[in-house]
Amino acid sequence: MKILLATMGLDIGGAETHITELAKELVRRGHEVIVASNGGVYEAEITAAGARHFSVPLNRRRPIPMLRSLVRLNGIIKREKPDVVHAHARIPGFLCGIIRRFRKFPFVTTAHWVFESGGALGFLTNWGEKTVAVSEDIREYLKVNYGVRDEDIFVTINGIDTEKFSPDTDGSAVRREFGIPAGTPVISHVSRLDESRALAARVLISSAERIDAALPGAVILIAGNGDSFAELDSMAREVNSKLGRRMIVMAGARTDVAAIVAAGDYFVGVSRAALEAMSAAKPVVVAGNEGYLGIFAPERLDEAVATNFCCRGCPETDGERLASDLEKLFAMPKEKLAALGEYGRSVIKERYSVGKMTDDNLAAYRAARMPKRIVMSGYFGFGNAGDEAILSSVYDMARRALPEAEITVLSRTPGKTAEKLGCRAVDRFSPFNIHSTFKKSDALVFGGGSLLQDATSTRSLFYYTYIINKALRLGNRVVLLANGIGPVTKPQNRQRVRRVVERAEIVTLRDPGSLTELRNMGVARRDISVTADPVFLSEPSDKKRAEEILREAGVPDGPFVAVSVRPWSGTETFRARFAELCDKIIREIGLNVVFITMQAGADRTESETIAGLMEEKAYVLPSGLEAPDIMSVFGLAGLTLSMRLHSLIFAARMAVPTVGFSYDPKLDAYLELLGQPMAGSIESVDTEKALATVRDIWEHREERVRALEEKRAELTRLAAENERAFKALYE
Repeated sequence: MKILLATMGLDIGGAETHITELAKELVRRGHEVIVASNGGVYEAEITAAGARHFSVPLNRRRPIPMLRSLVRLNGIIKREKPDVVHAHARIPGFLCGIIRRFRKFPFVTTAHWVFESGGALGFLTNWGEKTVAVSEDIREYLKVNYGVRDEDIFVTINGIDTEKFSPDTDGSAVRREFGIPAGTPVISHVSRLDESRALAARVLISSAERIDAALPGAVILIAGNGDSFAELDSMAREVNSKLGRRMIVMAGARTDVAAIVAAGDYFVGVSRAALEAMSAAKPVVVAGNEGYLGIFAPERLDEAVATNFCCRGCPETDGERLASDLEKLFAMPKEKLAALGEYGRSVIKERYSVGKMTDDNLAAYRAARMPKRIVMSGYFGFGNAGDEAILSSVYDMARRALPEAEITVLSRTPGKTAEKLGCRAVDRFSPFNIHSTFKKSDALVFGGGSLLQDATSTRSLFYYTYIINKALRLGNRVVLLANGIGPVTKPQNRQRVRRVVERAEIVTLRDPGSLTELRNMGVARRDISVTADPVFLSEPSDKKRAEEILREAGVPDGPFVAVSVRPWSGTETFRARFAELCDKIIREIGLNVVFITMQAGADRTESETIAGLMEEKAYVLPSGLEAPDIMSVFGLAGLTLSMRLHSLIFAARMAVPTVGFSYDPKLDAYLELLGQPMAGSIESVDTEKALATVRDIWEHREERVRALEEKRAELTRLAAENERAFKALYE
C-alpha cells in the first residue's frame, strides 16, 4: 500500500518515536510510506529508511497556518493518491477529515493520549473511519467521550526495537560528551519537555539535592525539548550552582535516545520512553504528568499495561514518592537490580515488539480500506435468466466477503431487483442516479457476463465503458469480475476495452479465450486471473418444482431434450432446418422437445416460431421463470440443444450434455472448454449431421455425464476464486 502518515512534527516525544518506528517497519515490509509533518530530529531517520517527507506546518494551531496546512495536505493527497491516510494528533486528524469530504480515501487515526473534549475542542477532533488506541483505557475514553464504536477501535502498543534498545547498546559516547566519568551513577530521563509532559523532569530537578544525599556524585541526564525547556534549564543551572557541580545535564533534543538510555543506570519516565528503557534492561521508575506508578516490577504489570505505562488514574507524581523509590533502587543489591532489568526486557519482547504494533496498524488499514458501498453493474433487470443468475451469485459472494457493505445494483427494473435481492437498486439509464450513486460509493463490481463486446452493438459497449470510466473518475475502485471479453472488432472499440481493463484494480475472466482476446488487444498486465462463470456457484430449485413446471406445460412423462434458442440476424433458414431436426429427434430417437425461454419476450417468440414450423408436437415453457427454476428443469433433461451461452452453462452446472449451435465465438469457446460438440453454425446447419451428433450424445450419455461432472467440479472451484476479488479490495 501507499500510506500517508500525517503528524504534527518529528521532534523528541513518545508519539513521534512511535510514528518513526511504524514508518520504518512499514517500509521494511514493502509498503510505500510518505510522511507529512513540520519536521524535526526524526525526519532524517525516516527518510534514510526509505520514506518520503513533506513539510507541512501541522504543529501550528492558528487559522492561517492551519489553512496553509490544509492546502498543502490536499495537494499531497491529490497528487500521491494514498491507499490509506493515517493521522496522528488532533490538528492532522481535523484537517484530513475536512479533505476527506471532497476526496475518497480510507482514513485512520491514532489516539496516543487523551484530549480535552469539551466545547469547540470536540468539534476539532476527527477519529476517522477506524481508530488505533495505544491502550485499553484510551479505547474506553474514545467510546465514552466521542462515541466511537468499539468495533472501529484497534488497540495497539508502543512497539520497541529490541535490537536498538538493548543491554548491549553502548552509552559511553554520551558519557564522554557530557564529561560523566565511567562508574558515575546516572539517572536518565527522556521526554518532550512541554508543560503537559514535563512534570517528571521538574520533580527530578526539584529532588536533586535529596538524590545527591542518597547517592553522592549521581548525575541526572535529561533529554528532550519543548516549551518548558528554558524554565527547566534555568532550574537545573540553579541546582548545579547550589551543589557546586554539574549534577543535572540538560541534553536538549536528541535522536540517539538509545545511547542516552544506555548511558544511564536507572530510568525515570512514562510511556514509550519507559518501555525503551525496559528493553535496555534498565530499572525503571514509571512517573509522569498523569500519575505515578513507581518501580516497575511483576506486581505492577497489569496496572502498567492497562494505562500503556502512562499512569492514568494513579496517584500524583511528587518529589517524596520519586525520591523514596530512587533511594530503594540505590540500596538494592546488584543481583536484584539486574533481575528487575531482565524482567522489564522480557515484558518488551513478549508484548511490545515493533512487529506487533505494525500488524495492529495494518489490520486497521485493511478494515478502513474495506469498501462500505459497492455498486454492481451488468446486464441486470432485463429478464435474462443467465444474467440474473450471475447477479444472484455475485451478490451472494459480496455478502459473504463484505457482510457490512451497502450494495447498489444498476438495473433496468430497479424495483424488481431491489425486491428480489433486498438491496438498493437504481435505474441503469438515469445519468443523475448513476452520478450520485458513484459519488457516494467506494467500488464498482462490473460483471460477469459478455459485456465488453461489440457483436451486439457499439452502443452497448460504449455504455459499459462509460460506467467503468464514470466510477473511476469519481474515485471508485473497479473490479472486472468473471468477464467474458469479445468479440470486439472495431479498432476504436478495442482501444476502449484495453484502456478500461488496464485501469481496473482487479480483473478476473470467465474463460481462457477472453484472456487471449485481451492479449491480442495489447493488454500486458500479469495479474489477470482466469476463473469461471459465477453461475457454477448457483443452486437450482427443488426437483419437485421442475416437475411441476413441466406438468403445468403439458409435457408428458419420459425423456426430453431441452432446447434454448434466441433471435439472431440471418436465422430464417436456420429456423426451418432446426424445426426439421427437432421433428427427427422426436421420431427417430424418441425424445420429447421442450423449449426453455432464457430471456422473456424475444426468446419465447423465437421458440414459438420454430415450434410452429414443426410437424410433431413440441412444448414451450412459460416466460419469466426464475433462474433456479430454469436450472432445475435443465437438470431433468436428457440433453440440451443450445444457442445461448447461459443455457449451455446451466446445463453444465447440472451435468447435462449439450449440442451447440454457433452464432458467436464465445459460445464456440465455451463448448470447447466443456468438451461438448458443436452441430454447426446458424448460417449452415446440416440436419443429418446434427442428428447424428445428437444420437451419438444420447447413446453415450453416461460417459458424457461423468466427464461433465469432472469438468463441473473444476469450474465450480474456479468460480469460487472470484470471491477472492472482493477480499482483495481491502487486503
